[in-house]
Amino acid sequence: MKNISRLNASARVLALIGAVILQAPTALAGPSENYVALGDSFAAGNGTSNPDLDYNCFRSSDAYAPIIAVERPDTKLTFVACSGATSEDVINSQVDALSSRTDYVTVSMGGNDVGFSELISNCVGHFDEAKCLETAEEVNRRIDEELPAKLDAAYAAIKNAAEKAVIMHVGYPRFFGDNVWCWQADGTTENEAFALNGVADNLDRVIANRAGAAGVTHISVIQQFTGHDVCAWEPYLHGKDGLYLRDFYHPKKAGYRDGFAPLIRAIMG
Repeated sequence: MKNISRLNASARVLALIGAVILQAPTALAGPSENYVALGDSFAAGNGTSNPDLDYNCFRSSDAYAPIIAVERPDTKLTFVACSGATSEDVINSQVDALSSRTDYVTVSMGGNDVGFSELISNCVGHFDEAKCLETAEEVNRRIDEELPAKLDAAYAAIKNAAEKAVIMHVGYPRFFGDNVWCWQADGTTENEAFALNGVADNLDRVIANRAGAAGVTHISVIQQFTGHDVCAWEPYLHGKDGLYLRDFYHPKKAGYRDGFAPLIRAIMG
């Protein structure tokens, strides 16, 4: 009887060992969700003063995508956003990072298509209000007449490459509040600030419209950044400050962490 008991005990031990061995691959299987971050400087991390992942593209570990990947340890991040990218660049150079295994996609695009750098240089780099307002009018024309088709093409390419993914277009903030009397906004008049905020609103409107038509989730960040403009007590945005010239008029680290990331996490969980 003692031998039989010992045999039964040994069998139970072997069964437990077998169960552990069978369960081990599941525990070591690795990330269960794939997240791909596409887009321009507002996704890459300009404004963080920390292009530690890729200097040429200014990709930063302080941008929202790496922050989210750290917060969601079961998520594998592929980070291909690049400073200066247009919607055409997203199609030609970034969509290849997507596949049928992609679960989540974020993209920031549209600003470079309509002349973001031209707008900034003419409105905050010179003391010529008429030139700024003229540039803002031209940028609004491009937003209304040229951008919709470009967004449609980019959405189609993204959806074709990642047909099962949740796709999110992350929008752009306003840079100015009621007060423009700070060093970071030096040289920007109230009329110019109003015009620039109007461009941000128009861009947000068109992105929301085209994203909705394509079945893409539009994440407006305007409300989230309100009260955190370049002259605010706790700014999420750079004005004429930053370690690098490419930081100017881009989100600070706090903007990526407390502005963008929570809105994306609200969808991704």
